[in-house]
Amino acid sequence: MGFFKRPTLRNRDDKRTRAAELTLRESIYPLCLVTILFFLWGFSYGLIDTLNKHFQVVLGITRSRSSGLQAAYFGAYPLASLGHANWILRHWGYKACFIWGLFLYGVGSLIAWPCLLYRSFGGFCAAIFVIGNGLGSLETAANPYLAVCGPPKYSEIRINIAQAFNGIGTVVAPVLASYVFFKNTGTDQNALESVQWTYLAIACFVFALAVVYAYSSIPEITDADMAFQAESTHAGTDVKPFRKQYRLFHATFAQFCYTGAQVAIAGAFINYVTETRVINGVPTSSSTASQFLAGAQGAFTLGRFAGSGIMKFVRPRWVFLVFMTMCIIFIIPAITERGNTGMSMLYIVLFFESIIFPTIVALGMRGLGKYSKRGSGFIVAGVAGGAVVPPLLFAASDSQGKPNPQTGHAPTAIAMTVPMAFFIAAWSYSFCINFVPAYRNVADSFSTTEIGISNAHANDPENQLASGREGEGVMAKDETPSRTEAVVPNEKAS
Repeated sequence: MGFFKRPTLRNRDDKRTRAAELTLRESIYPLCLVTILFFLWGFSYGLIDTLNKHFQVVLGITRSRSSGLQAAYFGAYPLASLGHANWILRHWGYKACFIWGLFLYGVGSLIAWPCLLYRSFGGFCAAIFVIGNGLGSLETAANPYLAVCGPPKYSEIRINIAQAFNGIGTVVAPVLASYVFFKNTGTDQNALESVQWTYLAIACFVFALAVVYAYSSIPEITDADMAFQAESTHAGTDVKPFRKQYRLFHATFAQFCYTGAQVAIAGAFINYVTETRVINGVPTSSSTASQFLAGAQGAFTLGRFAGSGIMKFVRPRWVFLVFMTMCIIFIIPAITERGNTGMSMLYIVLFFESIIFPTIVALGMRGLGKYSKRGSGFIVAGVAGGAVVPPLLFAASDSQGKPNPQTGHAPTAIAMTVPMAFFIAAWSYSFCINFVPAYRNVADSFSTTEIGISNAHANDPENQLASGREGEGVMAKDETPSRTEAVVPNEKAS
């Protein structure tokens, strides 16, 4: 199969393409291509966290108003994952959704350029909303694609490794900001102008990447593929109507609560450090706090690599439960302690946050079968929590008055009770996936399957036919064949 082929985006969901049965070796190329996307939105997310504090300083806006960046960014996710992106994914496939997301990302980056030049906070929020739609489209396709492209038993490991590159992007962004954009600038408004060139470069890169995706051959995964995978693992819950996929809706709720807490903590991290860390009577500067944020995101990235390694030997659901519990335990001293001690607790919290988002995606999609594409839209829509919780945290912080480093009064530290409450709500899903049989049995059926590892399906005539030329495939068992479709010899349509 060549790298460049004549671009075609239309695909049929009633055909099996064998993409859901790829071996580790066969899945390397498409997974590497998709992993690039994770770095892109990690960089964008990390840059927003850094810009949040600097907009407060440069434009003189309140903490709660600056959270409009997070509200615009994550508020766009449900519009994409439940709306336009999900429609494109279901009717045109993964490749089309990737290209659409990159296009919106590039357009939003171009809009951000003049907004930063003229220091328009409202205009920049609008640009971030467009970027959020683009990244929401990419996540709607990329997370489920990683979860199902390759051996099912390694889905959590695949998505966590790819998400680790998302973490690398979140590390690079604050480092770039602290050493290039905001170093020794104080309230210098020219600092924001330097960021415009970054967004221009992002626009050029993502437009070029969209062209690569258009001409690159990546396997499509259809509803028929997912139905076959669910049936083969005996985990199929797609026999129930979509409205009765209660595990999916619980996963969506957990994603909403967890993502909201994660985004709130990251968005308030610089405020937390400048309010609580005082050295020789001098509060920590925003530039130094940005460097500490980069370190915290480094711990976050390290946690994803470590968690992925642990999942090779321990069931992912147990790793999920332990990491979720540790987040709750260590955020408590971050509320009560000050200085390096409190900041260290947040470092530990970010380490344990690492694997939660991608693991919720992977576990929540298990057994959905033909509902996988719709289900992924719901789980990604849970990212909208990032638009809800940060404003709550900053509103709670503003209600505590101004910080006083000399007395230890730190409004942002007190407001960390908000993400703690949402962590506890998200913990309910990690409990159910381990101790409620209806949740646990579906998760474990994927952990033991040999699809994509052994040759259990190598002699399946459907596989032999579906592995042929591009565009060939096999119809789902409940579909009626037409004269133009490839079907299994001697198989009767039911």
